[in-house]
Amino acid sequence: MKKLLFMMTAFALSSCDKGLPDRAFVTSPDGRTIVELSTKGDQLTYSVARDQEAIVSPSILGFEFKNMAALFGNMEIVGIDQSGHKSSWEQPWGERRLVHDIHREMLVSLKEKTNGGRLLKIRFRVFDDGLGFRYEFPEQKGITSTVIMNEKTEFQFASDASAWWIPTDATANRYEVIYKNTTLSAVTEAHTPITLKTKEGTYLSLHEAALVNYSGMSLQQTPDGHFEADLSPWANGDKVRTGASFKTPWRTIQISDTAAGLMNSDIILNLNEPNKLGDVSWVEPNKYVGIWWEMHLNVSSWGSGEKHGATTENTKRYIDFAAKYGFKGVLVEGWNIGWDGDWVANGDLFRFTEPYPDYDIEALAAYAQERGVSLVGHNETSGGIDNYEAQMKDGFAMFERLGIAQVKTGYVADIGNIKRINEAGAKVKEHHDGQFMAEHHIKVLKAAAEHKISINSHEPIKDTGLRRTYPNWISREGARGQEYNAWGSPGNPPSHTAILPFTRMLAGPMDFTPGIFSLLDYENNNRVSTTLAKQLALYVVIYSPIQMAADLPENYEKHLDALQFIQDVSTDWEQSIALDGEIGDFVVIARKERGGNDWFMGGLSGENAKNINQSLSFLDQGVTYEAQIYRDGDEGHWDTNPYDYVIEKKEVTRDEILSLKIVPGGGFAVRFVAQK
Repeated sequence: MKKLLFMMTAFALSSCDKGLPDRAFVTSPDGRTIVELSTKGDQLTYSVARDQEAIVSPSILGFEFKNMAALFGNMEIVGIDQSGHKSSWEQPWGERRLVHDIHREMLVSLKEKTNGGRLLKIRFRVFDDGLGFRYEFPEQKGITSTVIMNEKTEFQFASDASAWWIPTDATANRYEVIYKNTTLSAVTEAHTPITLKTKEGTYLSLHEAALVNYSGMSLQQTPDGHFEADLSPWANGDKVRTGASFKTPWRTIQISDTAAGLMNSDIILNLNEPNKLGDVSWVEPNKYVGIWWEMHLNVSSWGSGEKHGATTENTKRYIDFAAKYGFKGVLVEGWNIGWDGDWVANGDLFRFTEPYPDYDIEALAAYAQERGVSLVGHNETSGGIDNYEAQMKDGFAMFERLGIAQVKTGYVADIGNIKRINEAGAKVKEHHDGQFMAEHHIKVLKAAAEHKISINSHEPIKDTGLRRTYPNWISREGARGQEYNAWGSPGNPPSHTAILPFTRMLAGPMDFTPGIFSLLDYENNNRVSTTLAKQLALYVVIYSPIQMAADLPENYEKHLDALQFIQDVSTDWEQSIALDGEIGDFVVIARKERGGNDWFMGGLSGENAKNINQSLSFLDQGVTYEAQIYRDGDEGHWDTNPYDYVIEKKEVTRDEILSLKIVPGGGFAVRFVAQK
C-alpha cells in the first residue's frame, strides 16, 4: 500500500512537470492515509482514504460570495508544492509538555478558467492521526473585499457511521446539550467536534482549528445526504466579512483505530500558530474554590439582598478554607453592580469596577494574599458586548493592581442573542460562534495579557486550539457542565462524562467544575448522577489547567479522606495518555505531573459497571510506586449508594496489572507516588 501511495504522489508531481494535472495526492508520514484533490469534470473535490478504506468520498470544495461569482469548480491546477515536517515544541502548560508535529504538506495552487482567472490555494497537512486543510485566497486584481455567504466544503462519508453529536438548533444553547448517539444519516445539523465510528470500526472526529477572523463552522445535512459546512451568520445574514485576501480556519479530520486514540492526538494544537504573547510565565495552572455552587443550590443569590452570596464575610470563609487545604484561588460571582433583577436580560447594567457595598474587594484581595491565596475575578456580560468592551481594560487594570491573575468571563445569553451596536448605530443580535464573537474573544485575550491576566471563558465560542497562540486562554466551558446537576431538567446522565472525553474534550480544556460531594439533596428531583469516587476521577479524565473544587466547604469537611485526592492531584502535566475506553461506556486516562515524579490515573463509567484490568506499563522504568487508590465500594451505585467508596494503598511497578471495578455511574482515581 505504501508503495502504491508513493507512486500515486510521484505521478501527480511528474504530471505537473509535463502539463496541467487534474489530480494531486499527499500521504501521511506512515503511508496509511491518502488525500486526493481533483478538478476532474470541472468540479473541485477532495477525498480521504485510510488503509484503502474510503473515509471521505469525493466532496466539493469552494465558496459562494455576496459580492462576486461563486467559486467551487471550473478550475485548473497550476502548481503543486509538497514538503515534509518534523519538529517538537513545548507548551507553557498543557496535557503534555512536548508536542510532536510530524506531517506531510501539500499546497495546491488553482486558477479559475473563467471570471478573470481568480486564484485559490488549498493547503493540506496530513498526520498519521488525521489531517487538516484550509483555503488561502490571495490578493488579486479587481478584488478589494470579500463577503462569504456560504462555504461549500462538503464531507461526504463513505458509510453510515455511528455518530455522537449535539445539535445547532434553537434548543442547543451555547453547546450545553446532552449528546445524542444516532446513525450519521439521522444527524440534521451538528456542532463540531462531532465523533463518528464507521462500520469498519474506524473512529473519526470532525472539527476546526485556528478560528480567527472567521465564523464558526457546524455541519448541515444536505438533501442528498451529504454534510456541508454551515457558517454561523452575522445579524444581516452575511457569513464572513473579510478583506481582499483571507485564510480560513483549518477543517480537521482526526482518524484513529481506537476510541482512546482520538484523545492522544495533537492535530488541533499543531495547526495553530505559535505563542504570540511572549513570556507567559505568569499563566499559572492551579486549583480553586468559590462562591458559585451555593448559588445554583439556591442557598445564596447573585443579586444583592438578604441572600447575597458575594459578601465580605462569606468570601473570607472561602479564603480561610482555601488556605487551610492548599487551594490557590477563590472565585466570587455576583460581586459587582448589575446582578439585581433579570441579570440575564440586563447585560448593559453591569459595572466591572464597582463592587456591591457589602463586598470589600480591596480588603479581601489583601486578606487573601496574606494567606497565600488569590481572588479569581468574574466578569459576567450577559451578552452585552459593547458594555463589556468599553469597561474591560479598566477592569483588568483593577484586577492587576489587586493581584488577581485569573478572570472567569461569562456570556449567558440565549442562542443568537449576543447584543451589539452596529455601524449604523442600531442594536443587533449576533451568535456566540459567529465572526463577531470570534474576534471579540481574541480582543479580550489581548487586553487581559497586557495586565498578565488569564481568561477562563464560560458560554464561550468553541475551542479551536487558540490556547497555543494565546496561552492566557487557560480554560473555558463550551459544553453541558456540572451546574445542570443542580437545576437542569434533567441533569447530566451517567454517560455524559463518558462521552465528553471523546467529543468536546478533543477541542481542548474544559472548566467542568468537578468535585461535588453533596450527591443527593437537590430541588426538583435533580441529582448529581455519579458516585463520589467518580467525582474524584473527573480531575484526571476532564482536563483543565485550572480545576475547581466546586462544592461547599462544609461538604468537603464531611469527607476529608476523599478531599485528599483533590488536594494532591496536579493540574499541569508532563505527559497524558488515554489508555482505554469506548464512547459513552467508559474511559481510562493516565497523566504524569509536570515537574515531579508522580503519575495519576482516572477511570469512569457510564450507565453500566465495568471491570478494568489496566496494565501499568506507562509508569517509569525501575521505579516502585505507592498506589493510593480511591475507588467505588462493591455495593456502590450512582443512584442507590453513591457514597460507598474505598481508599486503599499498595506497592506497584510498571510490570503489573491493576484490577479495579467501576460500578454504574462510578469511577476511580489513583495517585502513584514514586518511592525514593
